[in-house]
Amino acid sequence: MKVKHILLFVSVVLLDQLSKWLLDINMQIGDSITLIPGFFRITYLHNTGAAWSMFEGKMGFFMIVTVIALIVMGYFYYCAEKKDTLTKYGLVLMMAGTLGNFIDRLCFQHVRDFLDFVILGYDFPVFNVADIALCVGVFLILVSVFLEERFGGVKKCEK
Repeated sequence: MKVKHILLFVSVVLLDQLSKWLLDINMQIGDSITLIPGFFRITYLHNTGAAWSMFEGKMGFFMIVTVIALIVMGYFYYCAEKKDTLTKYGLVLMMAGTLGNFIDRLCFQHVRDFLDFVILGYDFPVFNVADIALCVGVFLILVSVFLEERFGGVKKCEK
């Protein structure tokens, strides 16, 4: 893994855990602070499931799936070509986000969420920094796949 990828990985995990720690020491579960009325709040919640609280309370399931996901993402990172920057950065962000939420599940039996947006009247599910890293990582990989299919074909792991 390149030094800049390691730095990004560590920075995202630390930012995720630091932001959650700051919530722990400054807010109670369910507290909400409006920062931009009608658009953005900090709302401290515990989530024992995945996105939109799917599979709530299935910690054993999440532990197993997370370890498998980290191994698979590590394999794809290893197989990605050196010049495939988007895929590598996408995988680094996905691994960092996955680890950030895994740390929560391992230590607290829930994920600490706090970013609360209302978008076009829809109160979007509350999320955290790790979730942002996961989404940005997926986006980068999708862009990479689109560009690869459009301009270069599909490549297999040859390492």
